[in-house]
Amino acid sequence: MKRAELEALGRSLRRINPSLLRKPADVSTRIWYQGGEPYFDVFVDLKAGEIDWFQVTLRGRFLCWRRDGTGWQTGTTNELQTEVQVLYPASKTVTLDDTLDGQFVHCVQSLLATRADDPLLGRLAAFCTQAYLQVS
Repeated sequence: MKRAELEALGRSLRRINPSLLRKPADVSTRIWYQGGEPYFDVFVDLKAGEIDWFQVTLRGRFLCWRRDGTGWQTGTTNELQTEVQVLYPASKTVTLDDTLDGQFVHCVQSLLATRADDPLLGRLAAFCTQAYLQVS
């Protein structure tokens, strides 16, 4: 993705009212950003102020990180498929990649870095850089 496209996507991210989210069962706080493109979302769970989990979906791709030991995962979503059963948002499924898609991880990190003005998105970009370097 070109820099201008990354910046436009980054600018499109808007924080969604937390009252619209189902609260996680544990004591974490879930934060949702929605982008200007369909199926572009960023979810972050904070536990005691620390990033515990996050997920990004963009253009039929998926990136997730979990503190619980699962670590990094990439995959594809069914959101860009046109079958009738996937026209409903609740029907999203993810197929995990066999190997981590480092290019997509870098794309997400670069996109998030365009939003350093937002404290959480800037923090998430730095986290992606630091945590991904530890496994690559």
